Amino acid sequence: MQLFPLGREGCTVRVAARIILGIDPGLAHTGWGVIEQRGSRLSCLAYGCITTTPRTELSQRLAKICEQIDAVSQRFEPSCVGIETVWFGQNVTAAFDTGQARGAALVACAQHGLSVGEFTPRQIKLAVVGEGTAEKEQVQYMVRQILGLEDLPRPDHAADALAAAICYVTHGPVCKEEKL
Repeated sequence: MQLFPLGREGCTVRVAARIILGIDPGLAHTGWGVIEQRGSRLSCLAYGCITTTPRTELSQRLAKICEQIDAVSQRFEPSCVGIETVWFGQNVTAAFDTGQARGAALVACAQHGLSVGEFTPRQIKLAVVGEGTAEKEQVQYMVRQILGLEDLPRPDHAADALAAAICYVTHGPVCKEEKL
C-alpha cells in the first residue's frame, strides 16, 4: 500500500493496489496481460501470448492454456480478470474453438477465485479507444498510452488482453477482495 500526503501535515490517504488479469482467448493464440491499479493510475506488470499448434491434440492445447493462465495467476496474484467474450461473425467453427479456449482460461481463473468481468470486443474497444469499431493498431496505440509503455504491446493478442484488463477497471464488477 502506498501513502500519499494530502497537503496537511500528518494527513495521508491510503491507496490500495489492485492487480487485474486480462485475457484475449483463442485456441491458437491466447493473449494475457497483467496490470496494477493504484487509485486512477494504471501500470503494466507483464503480458504475453500462449501459443498452441493445430498439430497438437485439442485436449493438450486446452490443458496448456489452462496451465499457463494458472501460472500467471500464481505469479501475479490478481484479484479479478477481464476476459473477452466470443464473437464469431460468419465463422462458427472459429467461435467454437475460441469458446473452448475461453473455457480453459476461465477454469484456471475459477481455481484462483477471481472475480470475472466479461466484455464484448466492442465494449473493450470503446473503453480503451472511445470507438467500438476501432482497428487493432488503434487499440495497441491506446494501450501503450494508457499504461505508459515504451513500445506497442505485441503481439496484438497481448495488447487485446491488456485492453480487457483496462476495460475491467472502467466497466467491471468490484473485486471480491482487494489486495492491500
